[in-house]
Amino acid sequence: MYSFEQLYQIFSEELGKQNFTKSPKELYEPIAYTLSQSGKRLRPIFTLMASDLFGGDIYKSIPQALAIELLHNFTLVHDDIMDEAPLRHGQETVHTRWNQKLAILAGDTLYALAYRYVMQSDKEMLPAILETFNSTALEACEGQQMDINFESLDMVSKEEYLLMSNYKTAALFGASMRIGSIIAGAPEKDVDLLALYGRNLGMAFQLRDDLLDLYGEQKDFGKKTGLDIIENKKTYLFVAAMELADDDTKELLWSYYHNNKINQEEKIAKVKGIFDSLNIEKVTNQAIEDYVNQSLTSLEKVDQPKENKVVLEKLAKQMISRKK
Repeated sequence: MYSFEQLYQIFSEELGKQNFTKSPKELYEPIAYTLSQSGKRLRPIFTLMASDLFGGDIYKSIPQALAIELLHNFTLVHDDIMDEAPLRHGQETVHTRWNQKLAILAGDTLYALAYRYVMQSDKEMLPAILETFNSTALEACEGQQMDINFESLDMVSKEEYLLMSNYKTAALFGASMRIGSIIAGAPEKDVDLLALYGRNLGMAFQLRDDLLDLYGEQKDFGKKTGLDIIENKKTYLFVAAMELADDDTKELLWSYYHNNKINQEEKIAKVKGIFDSLNIEKVTNQAIEDYVNQSLTSLEKVDQPKENKVVLEKLAKQMISRKK
């Protein structure tokens, strides 16, 4: 079995071999730029890990892993436009470095290129892979729209937030595992179990991201902490607090989230004080642990020797304590 680090290295090398310096250069330069940024690459590596678990040749899964990475970057480029985000991974976003029109076109091109890679699979497996790819892209768009809707809503329930996260974030984690399993020829039952493992891990990933935005170390997290509060984002921390707070505290928290005149650092401190009084850090950590445990339960049921699952078990447990 390959280690996560080995698969990261293999995938990075394969991504580096791809030619994204085509004509017109004005279109392809932003694509090469965004793909060169050193993200976690979790999703494509999930595809390779799933294939490896069932004894598949991981190199047969490389095209689909590339498709997953391009699909993910398509969503990031468009999300950054909608969020008016100036930075990602500490570097200028595509629309900031170039312009919005080009960023939209570069994102669309990433999506089209992803299809070229996803089509490079055995004929008998292609319908199932395409169905997974298409349904995941659709869920990502639906989740993004839910997230946009939240900006204009005074209240968002925990259930609504978790559904949005399931579509926008977790779906791609699950799809990565599903596609890798399909390519390796895994039984349908195990494909479904591993996809569920990925989904639940994706949920843990998103909640951990929400937590790190406020409680993480800026040097580890890679960007300024407290941005979700400054931008009035209705994260898991916010919806959990609104669920637990009494009426007076709810009103106070709501007022901070709708007061854009208050000093940013003061706003972060005030909201964090409310979260601390409600033990929101502990509540969120418990939710993360619950999702990780659900993912491990699914993994345990997969019909493969326990020793073959060690890498995936380790990865799941690391999600509880990751710092970036």
